[in-house]
Amino acid sequence: MRVVRERCAWTQTIDHRDLVPYLVEESAEVIDAVEAGTRADLREELGDLLWQVLFHAEIAAGDPDDPFDIDDVARGLTEKMVRRHPHVFGDAVASTPEEVLVHWNAAKAAEKRERTSVLDGVSEHMPSLALAQKVLGKAAQVGVVAGRAPLAPADESELGDALLALVQQARDHGWDADRALRSRLRALSAEVRSAE
Repeated sequence: MRVVRERCAWTQTIDHRDLVPYLVEESAEVIDAVEAGTRADLREELGDLLWQVLFHAEIAAGDPDDPFDIDDVARGLTEKMVRRHPHVFGDAVASTPEEVLVHWNAAKAAEKRERTSVLDGVSEHMPSLALAQKVLGKAAQVGVVAGRAPLAPADESELGDALLALVQQARDHGWDADRALRSRLRALSAEVRSAE
């Protein structure tokens, strides 16, 4: 990455903001590979996503005011994972996924003391269905339940309520609403291609 950044005229002009569309695209392609691709697809797409991480780190390394590089990123990640896995790297005990989550959440809360809302840190740039599912989960943590809506909306506002109600239903069943819609869209796309 360092050599490409030094020698490629296009790469030299790119900053973090310029890379965002590529990061979104590569992340989507990893999801496609996981949900509908082959092992070879997944290997390739993970490499492309890793390239985005390396690219961002290389850009950051050149920052005159607050530089960091891929080693700093890896070191920070390692330290965070050690803190969040005291049952692996310390003397805490967790024998179920639920117990692991308790340790994870406690460590995260200690790290993020400045947060004042369960919604702090939830990106509004997530796909809408995934964001709805995340916000509904956070709402449940503080006892807020989204209202149930009729599934025959009369206007756009009611459509929003109905969509949120469907996402709540998915959450109640342990389903991933975003993945479910992506799966159905893949099937619909196959039908369209077949019809063509």
